[in-house]
Amino acid sequence: GLKLCLTSSIRKYHEVNHVFPEKIVVFRDGVGDGDLGYIDHEVQQLQQCFGNFGGEYSPKLSVVIVQKRINARIFLKNQRNFDNPPPGTIVDHTITRRDKFDFFIVSQHVRQGTVSPTHYICVHDSIGMKADHLQRLSYKMTHLYYNWPGTVRVPAPCQYAHKLAYLVGQNIHKEPSAELSDRLFFL
Repeated sequence: GLKLCLTSSIRKYHEVNHVFPEKIVVFRDGVGDGDLGYIDHEVQQLQQCFGNFGGEYSPKLSVVIVQKRINARIFLKNQRNFDNPPPGTIVDHTITRRDKFDFFIVSQHVRQGTVSPTHYICVHDSIGMKADHLQRLSYKMTHLYYNWPGTVRVPAPCQYAHKLAYLVGQNIHKEPSAELSDRLFFL
């Protein structure tokens, strides 16, 4: 599963760039608070696939959990009332966990109602990225979804994974052709 996906991604990266990646950031969606303990097993699987490229290859790895289904709401207090915070608002204190490296990002603008932030939890980090850099990267990745002119709620790779899973589950009902693996055919 995961090992196969990461192995093929690293091979494709090498094919295009003629070098192996030195740093890999994985945005992992679909993990609730109750399932965070299973992520250690997934991280081990990801690290094991590096051995497929020779004993010397050992890139730095960061794994970030992306949670959309949360109850937290963030408001901006004006002189008279409360408004939605602007896109790009990051909260990394007060409502975050003391035992984890986590933060909230409001990445999109809503015209009506209350905006829902996205919760990010860094569960593994051998890159040693500063909090500010990981937060900025996470926000910038919400700008890279091709089917929408603005930002989306989650980093683009997560949104692409949702679209592909939906297409396969609803229409194709089998694994897509390997020839399409480097194309965004599902958009």
